[in-house]
Amino acid sequence: MSQPDDRAPVVSARNLRKSFGDKEVLRDISFEVPTGGVSVVLGPSGSGKTTLLRALGGLEQPDAGVITVGGASVDFAELTPTRRGRLPREQQERVDALGAQSGFVFQGHNLFAHKSTIDNLTEGPVVVQGEDPESARERAKVLLEQVGLSEHADKYPFQLSGGQQQRVGIARALALRPAVVLFDEPTSALDPETVGEVLTVMRDLAREHWTMVVVTHEIRFAREVADDVLFIDGGVVVERGAPEQVILEPREARTRAFLKRILDPL
Repeated sequence: MSQPDDRAPVVSARNLRKSFGDKEVLRDISFEVPTGGVSVVLGPSGSGKTTLLRALGGLEQPDAGVITVGGASVDFAELTPTRRGRLPREQQERVDALGAQSGFVFQGHNLFAHKSTIDNLTEGPVVVQGEDPESARERAKVLLEQVGLSEHADKYPFQLSGGQQQRVGIARALALRPAVVLFDEPTSALDPETVGEVLTVMRDLAREHWTMVVVTHEIRFAREVADDVLFIDGGVVVERGAPEQVILEPREARTRAFLKRILDPL
């Protein structure tokens, strides 16, 4: 695990709020992730973790607050959607620019079923970012080698195991050259025997200093890899600090109760 330092933040969230109907899911959440830092977000189901991650990735619009990722920033309180919920073009472009800074790794892989492994990797760079197809394909080969799937380049998702599909999902996120990689419980849908292969790839990314925000219940992974751990409950950051403090010596009763429910003896 690397040590936090005074590097400039790649990700900054300030005073984020989000409600669905009468339910306030995010309540004044603020935190930063430095260049090459790994922040792990813990919390019970329904605590707001996934909503927070989707907001960072431009997939969910908060009601208020400021998100900055890489070179893009949006103050969501300034957005003015129409009655149909659409944003003016200039505002939508700012939200899209924010989303373009992130690579998202979903729980359920979300691969294109009709495309081969390597075509899944080149789709975003070519179609969205306008990269030369041959250049994108060569870089995709390098990424597949990085996640241990070179021999599966021409296979389709149904021909891969769950762990292999998730590793393709990670390589696809990296293919976009994002400022931050966002992981939404990337091992929760996997068989126990395939969890390790995905966590190994994620550990390698941390060693290569990719900036990462990871929502997970893999406590051992958080202890080994995270620079910073946030425990979220009820839409607020209950506790935040180094993994040795939050996981081994939590100060808050809600943090202790959560860890007691899910933590194996260390």
